[in-house]
Amino acid sequence: MHVVGNIEKKQMTQYTSYDLTTWGKPFQIRKNTLPKPVGQEVLVRVTAAGLCHSDLHVQKGYMDLGEEGKLTFAERGAELPMTFGHEIAGLVEDIGPEVSSVKIGQQVLVFPWIGCGQCEACQENRESDCTLMRIIGLKQKGGFATHCLVENEKFLVDIDGLDAADVVPHACSGITVYNALEKLGDLRDNEWMAIMGCGGLGLNAISIARAMGFENIIAVDIDDAKLEAAREMGAVKVLNNKSENSVAELQKLSGGRLIGVLDTFGGASTGNIAVRALSKSGRYIIVGQAGGDFLMPQVWLPQKAMTIRGSHVGNSPQLRALIEMVRAGKIKQMPIERRPLSEINQAVEDLANGRVMGRIVFQPDEEDSIEA
Repeated sequence: MHVVGNIEKKQMTQYTSYDLTTWGKPFQIRKNTLPKPVGQEVLVRVTAAGLCHSDLHVQKGYMDLGEEGKLTFAERGAELPMTFGHEIAGLVEDIGPEVSSVKIGQQVLVFPWIGCGQCEACQENRESDCTLMRIIGLKQKGGFATHCLVENEKFLVDIDGLDAADVVPHACSGITVYNALEKLGDLRDNEWMAIMGCGGLGLNAISIARAMGFENIIAVDIDDAKLEAAREMGAVKVLNNKSENSVAELQKLSGGRLIGVLDTFGGASTGNIAVRALSKSGRYIIVGQAGGDFLMPQVWLPQKAMTIRGSHVGNSPQLRALIEMVRAGKIKQMPIERRPLSEINQAVEDLANGRVMGRIVFQPDEEDSIEA
């Protein structure tokens, strides 16, 4: 026997998920057979699942490649129905017989960016560089559910003593910007960086950048409320880039020393501003995937000695390092809006329409955990 809420029941044999069954359509509630872990597998009872902007791309079924058309998630190997959601935290509910590093009842954060396990990148714990990734929440069932089966205990990070809803975005937005900031590299005292986009990625980027020692940070967005939140997270200056003079204004704010740009939006508009505002030898790192076409005079690359680099999510050692920074109190908490998992479709609509400050984190409804 066990207790769910105040209701004592027999051991559950089913769990609830909110799955995408048709590309472009709302998520649907489904009942599934509760898996029994084998080997090094771990069954996690989900207590927090973050809604990432990339989940919007997944829901509609494709990413915008501009003149090249669309990259569909079906082409990337995703099959429906599927339980998406890659920011996952919860409690260990069951373990396989070979598990030794986690225990039942432990609170854990799931590292979702699982690679093939065989290539050089995976062997070096650079999972995000693997070309055959088996991402939880894309190719493996994810966290928009009451339970999630993780294939190996090594993909779990201990977060006992921390608030799962506060911490769970670090599994994606946190390590994504951490990885990108490492690639951007150090800045001199008189040099500036701009963080473009002040959503869940951007606000976390500001906080983590400050924790990593970056001080001269300009936040760029089209929403004044989000720019105010960016100031609270540690941005020194802000710019609303609705202006036609955004390039000149960004150059002025940085005193002509804009050396780094971290683009968490990743669209044609932000790319246009970044490459024109950067100083010579500047570095433009793109993690956002709004899509479209990236256009610039090619001769600017040598003439401005510019570096343009993409960065994809992050790696397991980075997630562990990030959680240690959280435990040490180095990272300012970004705004978290907690919602029941049953409100997933409304949350997707709100995020798509810019009505979200920071991150929405789902918490499964108590009734979802009770087997009918």
